[in-house]
Amino acid sequence: MKDKKFDYLIVGAGLFGAIFAHEAREAGKKCLVIDKRDHIAGNVFTERIAGIDVHRYGAHIFHTSDAAVWTYMNRFANFNRFTNAPIAVYGNEVYNLPFNMNTFNKIWGVVTPAEAQEKIAGERTGNTEPANLEEQAVSLVGRTIYEKLVKGYTEKQWGRPCTELPAFLIRRLPVRFTYDNNYFNDSYQGIPTGGYTLMVEKMLAGVEVRLGCDFFDDRAALTASAETVVFTGMIDEYYNYCFGPLAYRSLRFETEVLDEENHQGNAVVNYTSADVPYTRIIEHKHFASKSGPKTVITREYPAAWHKGDEAYYPVNDDVNNALYARYKALADREDHVIFGGRLGRYKYYDMDDVAAEALACVRDVLHCEEHYTVSRNSLYPYDQLFSKKSFGDL
Repeated sequence: MKDKKFDYLIVGAGLFGAIFAHEAREAGKKCLVIDKRDHIAGNVFTERIAGIDVHRYGAHIFHTSDAAVWTYMNRFANFNRFTNAPIAVYGNEVYNLPFNMNTFNKIWGVVTPAEAQEKIAGERTGNTEPANLEEQAVSLVGRTIYEKLVKGYTEKQWGRPCTELPAFLIRRLPVRFTYDNNYFNDSYQGIPTGGYTLMVEKMLAGVEVRLGCDFFDDRAALTASAETVVFTGMIDEYYNYCFGPLAYRSLRFETEVLDEENHQGNAVVNYTSADVPYTRIIEHKHFASKSGPKTVITREYPAAWHKGDEAYYPVNDDVNNALYARYKALADREDHVIFGGRLGRYKYYDMDDVAAEALACVRDVLHCEEHYTVSRNSLYPYDQLFSKKSFGDL
């Protein structure tokens, strides 16, 4: 670290940056973590409002089937037993998600899996290789469920007609011929007791953190202060959009404290009609079975992304993936810059993907895999992480 104050400048205090910083510090490296926001934890940031841990940037339920990643995360937090079982509202009708026998019974009055499968088969099209999301959805759940519970929600979320969205976005849509309302198929799930911010604080213990610090406001000086930059922001912004901007989706949140004990009876309620401007309402107290005279809700509105807006997830269609490949080619030639996270690698990662990616990355750059509690075999190769993504999960 000749003439450098830090081994690593880590841009972004979210999950990737915090895990990388923690592991690098444990290996004896000196790190500086900066974030343009006024808080740590990135999009998993939680804050206490009216005695309730509120997820400021939308619902975050940690779920994984990787026992090693689960064990690693439990080093920093005790996770509760929350099970994600969202419901969908279409007009005055309420349906269970994921699509299961409760859903099929409400839609068609069927009782047995065979009856449900027969109904779906009767509504399928003849497309053996669906060309877009609409064709893929109809092949999975039939036309009726697609029209009521998929089309409006998805077009709000992505800002495009389903006929213009790639089929893979919904290919892993949970469809079950059982009466199981658990949205995820993973072996482990839950939410940190006390919230995600407390968990990230523990990861960053002993690491210098500067908040309200925008990398692009003092790029040259910040870069010069460290041997290597770990960048978790938008990769196209890092390269000054030299090939043009990638496409992202943004979100807007409206949070409200209500003088009610129980507003909607469930943590997450999706609104699938196109005429309802938000995609879902989150009632935060249900994440931790909190009681009390007040409740906090958040309405989540999808939004088009423009330069200067907060980007929440990438639009991984063929055009943008091809454009990202050009940026990645630049990144691959960097000796002292590492890109990570959803925006740095332009992939719609779940939280466990980010954790696995961060651990794999720090293992590779420090060449000391024996340091980690997570084994090499438990970590996903970078190019396989996106295949785990489920429809509608942020």
